[in-house]
Formats: sequence, structure tokens, C-alpha cells
Amino acid sequence: MCDIRQSLLPRDVLSAAKELLYHLDIYISNLVQSGRHPLQVDMKTLELIEEFILHAPKDRNALARRMSALQDLQLLEIMCSCFQEQSRDTVRHLMFSALFSLQGNQADDNRMGLLGKLISMAVAVGRVPILECAATWLQSTHRVYCVRLAQVLVDDYCSMMPGSVPTLQNIHIACPRFCCQFLTAVATLYDFTSDELIPPLELLQMIVSWIQNDPHLLLVTFHNTPLSGQAISSLDVTPLGGLVHWCVKAPLGYRRDKKLASLHRSSEHENDVADLFSALHLSILQVFMLLPNVLNDKGIFGRLALLQMDSLASLTSDLSRQLDQSDKHGHTSTTDILVLTQLALDRLAQALQVAMASGALLCSREDLRAMCSRLPHNKYNILEAKHNPLETRKGQPVCFASIYSFSAPIILLWYMLLRRFKPTISALKEKQCPCLCHFFTAIFLFLAVASFGVDLDIFMNFFFIPENIPQCSEAMKVEAAK
Repeated sequence: MCDIRQSLLPRDVLSAAKELLYHLDIYISNLVQSGRHPLQVDMKTLELIEEFILHAPKDRNALARRMSALQDLQLLEIMCSCFQEQSRDTVRHLMFSALFSLQGNQADDNRMGLLGKLISMAVAVGRVPILECAATWLQSTHRVYCVRLAQVLVDDYCSMMPGSVPTLQNIHIACPRFCCQFLTAVATLYDFTSDELIPPLELLQMIVSWIQNDPHLLLVTFHNTPLSGQAISSLDVTPLGGLVHWCVKAPLGYRRDKKLASLHRSSEHENDVADLFSALHLSILQVFMLLPNVLNDKGIFGRLALLQMDSLASLTSDLSRQLDQSDKHGHTSTTDILVLTQLALDRLAQALQVAMASGALLCSREDLRAMCSRLPHNKYNILEAKHNPLETRKGQPVCFASIYSFSAPIILLWYMLLRRFKPTISALKEKQCPCLCHFFTAIFLFLAVASFGVDLDIFMNFFFIPENIPQCSEAMKVEAAK
């Protein structure tokens, strides 16, 4: 490859880039065919890519070659065709890696700029092979750069051209792997630490729609990732942790958002946002309920936590900071602050309860007490639960796998029974038989509470009507009302 540099220098920037892509395809195809291991592109080839495709000057004193906007678009079209026409996955992924793997030098900014444009175009024109390569890139790259790529897509499809949101929304069908990684990246990006880091309404609507249509979407990367193949600096293996952060921080975070007032958004808009976060919270709890079977199939139940304690510790710290700051904002009444505070605490407790029951969270009672020590009490206080599954009779914390034999099966059994008898309860209500309806309901609740001490509000939407249960949680009310 290094001997073609002299032939590329006299060419214009677009022609040189096109010619180099052609030779790169041949070079990598021959490399794969040779069977040599490891499959690695040499440094001379990477330098040619930086000089003639990324247009990073070879020498500090040399002027960088520039492309016009039209040439930039033409190059993207050429690259899309190149990846689309390559029939061998190994060659395609190695070529993508040669172009966009970060090298820790000055060319990385150009690399990220070109990558963002290419992925945005791939989404627009439906180039699935490129999205598959991007999914692999997101899985192996430092999270800082993954977040930058996600920001480009959100800006392009949700901010600059809101009418193009349906185009981005289709990626969950076209390429679930990329969609799952994109979800994880945006869940990491928007952390509610400032008004700019609150997810846009269009993005929130799209994510809720994705998860409601296919709850397994959040587990796609987890299904396809080796247990030891995740670097510490890369994105989480699922977006669950980041989305739990969203749901817990949203009640106080969105009320603090000054953009609501500046854009003259109505109370109906705020209600829409609240409903979306309630639906997202419910969907996450439902995904947690899928985990016992998934973890058992992999043989790792009780050995691998999908929710990390350091992430939850950060969440409780951020929530405590939100509570401290909420009193300083005079535009929100004290009553509203109390209601929103209770809502945030309820969501946190519900998420922790279901995550522990499903095996997604592995920790001891002492760990939970230390983590939640700065938070106010709420009605779902799992630290004071009578039937705390994380503690033995002697008060010693145990691995949750040891009590899975009675806890998780009971939850799943009641889940199946409630779904099974939902038509019966509905039929009784239609026939104006409230006494029988309440009778069956009371029996189910009594037996369920007696068998497992978890707040059953999180299951109520599966078979009952919220107006008959005053303590039904806000997430269930919203979902059942629909």
C-alpha cells in the first residue's frame, strides 16, 4: 500500500480518496484470504488513510487538504457504496476498523467528524452493513467517543430536523444491534446535570416506543457479548442503568429545566413528559422481569450484575443533590416539590426491588443502607422490608443466587397468573359484578403478599383497574389508563 502514495499526490482530494478506498478494499481482502493472524492493518496504510481520506497533514508545517461540501457528500456516497457492496463481513468490519479506530493522535477529530456524517447518512438511506459495523465500533470504543457519535445523531434527527425523527426511529427494525448501542450511548449522554443534558422530547418519545414494542431490544448487546469481552472504559452492556437514572432524576430534573419556560410550553406538555417517563419506568421494570430466564440460560444468575453498585451510588448522590437544590428554586411550590420528591424516591425503590428480585442487582443489605443513607424515607423502603431476600436469619448478607429458588419463581408465577386472569376480572367488571371482582382481587393480593414481600403496585397494571386500588403507583395508573 505504501508505494501508491506518489500516485495519489497529484490527484484532487476526492479522486485520491476514492482511489485509496479501492486499494484498501483489495489490500484487506488479500489480508483476510492469506489467513494470517492477527488480522491487522499496518501503520503505513493507516498513515495513508489519515492523509488522503481524513485529510490530516503528514507534516505539521504542511497545509491540510480540504474538501468542498459537495465533495464531502460525494465521498460519503462512495464510502456507503463501498461498504454496501462488500459481501464478506470480515473484510467490511476490518475496513471500517482501519478507517475509524481511534489512534490517539490529531487525526482522531477528523476521524470522528467523518464517522458522524457517515453514520447519519447510513441511517438516512438504510445502509444496514454500515450500521452493523458501527454497532461493533460502539461496543469496543471508549464511552466518551460513543457519546459524541450519539450526540451527532440526536442533533441531526431530533434537533436540526425534527420531522426526520421517523427515519431514525426505523433503526430498531433495520439494525437492532446498533439501536441497542445507540440507546446505551444516549442514556449515558443525558445525565440531567444541566439543561443541555436533558433528553429532548422527540428522543424520549422514540425510546419509549422502541421499548414498548420490543422489550428485548435493551438486551441485544448483552445476548451477543462474551462475559469477559467488555472493557471498563466502554459503554455498559445494556442501557438499563442509564435509563433507571433518567426515570429517577426526571421528576425534579425536568421541573428545573429552564427551557420549558423559555419555549412557553404548556402544562399539557409537562403532563406529556411526565406520562412518557412513567411509561419508560414501567417498561424498564418489565425488562427486569425478563432477566431471570435470560441469566439462567447463560448460567450466570447470581454471578453477574447488570446494574453496578457504583452507578447506583452515583444515582443516589445525584438525587440527593437534586433534593438539596430543589428548595432553592422559587418557581416551584413546596407541595409540588414534596410530590415530585416522593415520586423520584418511589421510582428508585421500585427499580431496586425489581432489579434485586430479577438478579440484575447483587448486593448486601449493608451496601444498600450505606448507599441510600442520605435519602429520605419512602413507602417502598426496601431496607426495612420484612422479607428482605438479601439477608439470612443470622443477619449475614448472602448471594442472591442462593435464594433464587424461592423468590424469582414466585414473582414469575404471580406475573403469569395475573396475566392469565386479567380477562376474567375484566369480564366481571363488564357484567357489573363488582363484588366478585373485588373478591377475586382480594384473594390474589392476599396470597401474593403472603408469598413474597414485594410491593405489588408494580404488577397491578397486568390485571386490575387503578381507581379500585388507592395505593396503585403512578406508573401503573398511566399505563392502565391507556
